[in-house]
Amino acid sequence: MSAQIPPHHPTRTPRRRALRRPATLTAVVAAALTGGLLAVPQSASAAGTRIHDIQGTTRLSPFAGKQVADVPGTVTAVRAFGSARGFWVQDPRPDRDPATSEAIFVFTGKQTPKAAVGDAVRVSGTVSEYYPGGERAGLQSVTEITDATWTVDSSGNPLPAAFKLNASSVPDRYAPSAGGKSIENLPLRPDAYALDRYESLEGMRVSLTDASVVGPTNTHNELWATAEPRHNRTVRGGALYGSYQDPNPGRVKITSLIPFSQRPFPVADTGDLLTGTTAGPLDYDNFGGYGIAATELGTLTDRGPARETTRRQRADELAVATYNVENLSPKTPPAKFARLAEALVKNLASPDVVALEEVQDDNGPTDDGTVSANATLKQLTDAVQAAGGPSYAWRQIDPVNNQDGGQPGGNIRTAFLYNPARVSFTDIAGGDASTPVKVTGSHGKPRLTASPGRIDPGNAAWANSRKPLAGQFSFQGRPVFVVANHFNSKGGDQGLDSRFQPPARTSETQRVRQAEAVRGFVEDVLKVDPKADVVVAGDLNDYQFSPALKALTKNGVLTDLVGRLPRGERYGYVYQGNSQVLDHMLTSRHLRRVDYDIVHINAEYADQSSDHDPQVLRLKR
Repeated sequence: MSAQIPPHHPTRTPRRRALRRPATLTAVVAAALTGGLLAVPQSASAAGTRIHDIQGTTRLSPFAGKQVADVPGTVTAVRAFGSARGFWVQDPRPDRDPATSEAIFVFTGKQTPKAAVGDAVRVSGTVSEYYPGGERAGLQSVTEITDATWTVDSSGNPLPAAFKLNASSVPDRYAPSAGGKSIENLPLRPDAYALDRYESLEGMRVSLTDASVVGPTNTHNELWATAEPRHNRTVRGGALYGSYQDPNPGRVKITSLIPFSQRPFPVADTGDLLTGTTAGPLDYDNFGGYGIAATELGTLTDRGPARETTRRQRADELAVATYNVENLSPKTPPAKFARLAEALVKNLASPDVVALEEVQDDNGPTDDGTVSANATLKQLTDAVQAAGGPSYAWRQIDPVNNQDGGQPGGNIRTAFLYNPARVSFTDIAGGDASTPVKVTGSHGKPRLTASPGRIDPGNAAWANSRKPLAGQFSFQGRPVFVVANHFNSKGGDQGLDSRFQPPARTSETQRVRQAEAVRGFVEDVLKVDPKADVVVAGDLNDYQFSPALKALTKNGVLTDLVGRLPRGERYGYVYQGNSQVLDHMLTSRHLRRVDYDIVHINAEYADQSSDHDPQVLRLKR
């Protein structure tokens, strides 16, 4: 896995919502001291204030930490489940300032609130700024009223009209810049920046009409839609993430406040449509930023395209593929092995060589010192045969226990599958977890000192990360050098919706060093034979426009094939509604007769066998 961390993709399993904050005054003070709240309650009173006064014209409330009394509004939605229960209140008498939100969340903790939609209430309590994930997580804060009491004046009142999110109301510019510092105290400019627009609507009723789905439903019953369906549209209906400057401002996450017993959450794929109106309060959390907590859901209309199938390689073409199989081990359900095998045989047309990522050891996440992956790879290759595919052989190197990152105990690594009926592997003894592979040879005939072998495994660039695996193959009498990669993840990067703008991407420093090490190995091969066939493939956990890919392709040593595709096809991973590139296939500079395909079978679908789409290239002899 990979991807944007929040552009990211920090871990494969998202963290779930923790208790937002204790509901007692003592606990509120304690949470404030640990960074969960902006300020402790003060004795100052703000009786008679309205919600727009509390929200103010910046991201931070001028009443943070203060008591407020009898704040009027209408209950627009209730969250009656989980540990973050409460209700939204919106003032039916808004002011004229577009920067001030007219709604606020009243937090009741684990207590189900005795409030109903349509109640006209007067709320008293403490104004707090809640930081999802804690203040150090770097996200926006949510202005709330805690330790609340309220009085119901009447029931059955009409709700304020929902603000329509569309291409006209959401600015194309995403966020103001503060040179990497916090934007919390900057005046909101909702007509200029999308993040400011969403903040100015915090808690208010908003709606999407005929919402285009740009991120499939996940296991937590969440999907991503866009208010700008024509903005950076991919050929299959997604939202293309093509630069740091344009993260597709119209993306919003859709969750549901409707009990699933009454209305099951739609199981949507990218390209589908939520026909009609989807509406509810604008929410914010640490699992995706701004979104609609829906009290009304559009009807799912299936408009997404079918899964793709690539063509079979011709007799004189070598087909090389890359596939992140997402923490695969014998503890993985057999159905996933069957689906991965079907994809290799049917959708990828049985490639000659496959670079695999995220192959776990023989007992998966059990942390007992096991590092062998023979049982994992045997189960996969047996499944391929059962699906009618070739009898793949494999090559890999066991890592040092718990030194290559990923799930503790899992010992993920890269590995090669290859079809001996089509291509041969040049076995050269000497490869192990710590011995670096070198390039020898002369007179235009490069040779590896170990095959398979690991590239510079002692380099600090590979700390807590997978080491690249180099292999020497032979196809129709000519050597081909393949490097399987899985660079470090984006864990620790600030999210696109961070309160620090532009967000810091601290993890990319290590990926740049990793890219330089791989490029150095390729340069050593090309020094012996400038026309050597070299393929660098795998999950590089970064974008085609990133510093890491620029380092890998420096001086034209390698060509990143994604750049040869039409713009709307340059993606193989979907994160928070952004269709993006994390997996890559690169070839040495002289290789020009290359047919390349990203095969879309996973990332856009709610039903996945991996969160990555595989890729394949065909080299013509």
